[in-house]
Amino acid sequence: MFTKIGFEKTWQYIDLFKQGLICTVSLSALTVFFGFFLALLLAVMRMSDINVYRLLPRETQWSLRLKGGVFYALSRFNPVSFIASVYVEVFRATPMLVQLFIIYYVVFAPVSLPTFKLFGFIRFERFLPGVVALAMNSGAYLCEIIRAGIQSIDGGQAEAARSLGMNPMQNMRFVILPQAIKNILPAIANEFVTIIKESSICYTIGVQEIMYAVASTKGAIYRIGEPLIIATCVYFCLTFPTSKIIAYFEKKMSVGDHRNSGDNVRTRKRKSGFAGQGAQSAPMYEEVAK
Repeated sequence: MFTKIGFEKTWQYIDLFKQGLICTVSLSALTVFFGFFLALLLAVMRMSDINVYRLLPRETQWSLRLKGGVFYALSRFNPVSFIASVYVEVFRATPMLVQLFIIYYVVFAPVSLPTFKLFGFIRFERFLPGVVALAMNSGAYLCEIIRAGIQSIDGGQAEAARSLGMNPMQNMRFVILPQAIKNILPAIANEFVTIIKESSICYTIGVQEIMYAVASTKGAIYRIGEPLIIATCVYFCLTFPTSKIIAYFEKKMSVGDHRNSGDNVRTRKRKSGFAGQGAQSAPMYEEVAK
């Protein structure tokens, strides 16, 4: 059970929880930052159209299309999209703890990382593998979010960009991505909240985040309940206000979309000849008069 003495003993190690708070926020921010760029690369790879079929002469393309079979299927095979799809499915279908252990104990085992401390207490040789593992996992999930955001943009936008002489890279950079990022920004922010909670598994490799502070306090006072309660309060104070701030900005960003949709509806009504109640009732009065 929880006791006053237990909380008093736990409070003596509050500096460990403050250090864990700084480490958790830093870990989550770097994870989302690097995970976003990895996800952007994966999304572009998954949506790419790179295959041998596009490089063949038109006569050969028609011949393969008419014959069909294995050769036609192989010519349409997209290795870039296949690699990205395999990456996404593997990282989404395996536990994050397994991925963390593989990154730390297998990938970084032969690597001699510098042994300095960030902010005076975060061990870099343990912090970096945690960031890499979380970013690789987060990138697999953010990839689908970004891909959905890009596909949500109307195809007429790309056609208009091509008519202005833009190449595919310029079209993606200046037309598609700015609109897609606006649509997916709330989902990316929610991923930050998710990573704050999921980063707790990094204490298993010695990263000094909040759960590491719980384990250290437990070893010092031989009690687990009170440190867990303080850790719960710290996580709640991190995630709950962040979620509310995200919801506030998401509501603000959606105001323009609602206004534009209302303008589009009114425009369609004017084009169809129904400007209001009077215009809708006019045909009925004309029919009665006849």
